[in-house]
Amino acid sequence: MRRLRWWALLSDAVPFYPLYALLFADVGLSDARISWLFVVWSVVGILAEVPSGAWADRFSHRGAMALGGLAQASAYVLWTAWPGFTCFAYGFALWGIGGALVSGSVEALLHDGLAAAGSADRFGRVHGQLDALELVANVPAAVAATTLFSAGGYPLVGWVSVAVCVGAALVAAGLPEPPRAHGAERAPGSYVGALREGAREALTDRAVRGAVAVVAVLGALDAVEEYFGLLAADWGVPTRWVPMVLPAIPLAGALGALAAGRFVRVRPTTLTLWFGVAVGVFAVSDVLAQAGSLVGVAVFYAGYRGVLVVATTWLQERVRGGARATVTSFVGLGTELACLVVYAAWAWGQTAAVVGLAALVAVFLPRGLRPSRSPRR
Repeated sequence: MRRLRWWALLSDAVPFYPLYALLFADVGLSDARISWLFVVWSVVGILAEVPSGAWADRFSHRGAMALGGLAQASAYVLWTAWPGFTCFAYGFALWGIGGALVSGSVEALLHDGLAAAGSADRFGRVHGQLDALELVANVPAAVAATTLFSAGGYPLVGWVSVAVCVGAALVAAGLPEPPRAHGAERAPGSYVGALREGAREALTDRAVRGAVAVVAVLGALDAVEEYFGLLAADWGVPTRWVPMVLPAIPLAGALGALAAGRFVRVRPTTLTLWFGVAVGVFAVSDVLAQAGSLVGVAVFYAGYRGVLVVATTWLQERVRGGARATVTSFVGLGTELACLVVYAAWAWGQTAAVVGLAALVAVFLPRGLRPSRSPRR
């Protein structure tokens, strides 16, 4: 699992992440055209999500992860070499396909690898570690972005980002992938078979369907991270300090994800209480609306990421067929669609509306995560 941890850290330590929106603006794109680019990204990701999961189940999970990294690298080549609206749009299309290829493949590769070693019960702990590493990667990405931009502007940031994505793809290509040619988790015999099997389990198995829905709506709440900078500014943090303050929130989320791996055997009602308390802290922070209230946001984010790790673990324990990546890709599809609701909630009522939405998710948790078949060991 050491290589998978390196992949998790490298794949999210991309210097372009904090700067690409600024690149679009500096090239001269209007807010409307930038928004259209994000629409392209989302639509392509939605359309590619489930088909790419079936491809990974039929052929190779690590292969899908490697191709995803190369697709993202190709996007940055276009952005760096030919900056402009058309190449930005093609780049987002490539990135959307790449993200869809990775989505679901990571969880499937991790679960199958642990199951082959007789350690399937460690999925929650290891997944929490991977989730934490992906969050921690925000820090070196921000430092690299600042340093590289000062030294060589957007071109240097872009080419280093290409190199990082290619490096992550090479690491993914070298990951061990256990054979899935035995028992209930045998590899599907065809692409259509993988698509059919994954769709059947995700949509008709009651326990799996509920877990897919819960993880999807929980994952969509992560969209609120896009607004943390606005919250900090609105709550009195000076603009020059915002980049220094914000990394504390994903770091808190990393701690929550790490801790959650030890609590995957809690009851659904306990998990609901845990999440409800986190949402309550977020609500109080919004009422106070002071710079110090960001501590409450960090507490919320830590609790939220912990709940997401536990819910993801429960979903993986419920999957029994060989189309695990396809099943998980339905989570990605649901998350992309639910993110639109989160964006609309913020546009309508900002933090208060998102808190209300999170409270509804908390109410839904025990229904979607009702006790199911005992996990396979």
